[in-house]
Amino acid sequence: MSVLIDTVAWVRVEHGRILCARSRGKDLFYIPGGKREGAESDLQTLLREVEEELAVALLPETVSHVGTYEAQAHGHSDGVVVRMSCYAGDYRGTPAASSEIEEIAWLGYADRDRVPPVDQLLFDDLRAAGELD
Repeated sequence: MSVLIDTVAWVRVEHGRILCARSRGKDLFYIPGGKREGAESDLQTLLREVEEELAVALLPETVSHVGTYEAQAHGHSDGVVVRMSCYAGDYRGTPAASSEIEEIAWLGYADRDRVPPVDQLLFDDLRAAGELD
């Protein structure tokens, strides 16, 4: 039996690098975002998670879907799959580590091994599109 972890993520690429976050006690960086609470929509989840993690406000009218990826969930037993629905969008404020986030970083394609498998799929697509250095 497989288990699905359904998440949303904010894809922010600037100057050929993507914004990533590392939670306290974790070894890998992740695309900012997380799991929905209750009956939240993707957009509601994205706005809440990004504000909690990075202390910035996404501008809802600028948010657009860029892709959905699925892969084996890092650190989970076989058969646990994470689905990551990715959205781009503009924001107000300055990204900063907050809440459970220990560190944020702008990563390039050379840092692909520093993110989990599902994020690596996004890195591959961004590289192919010429967006990630």
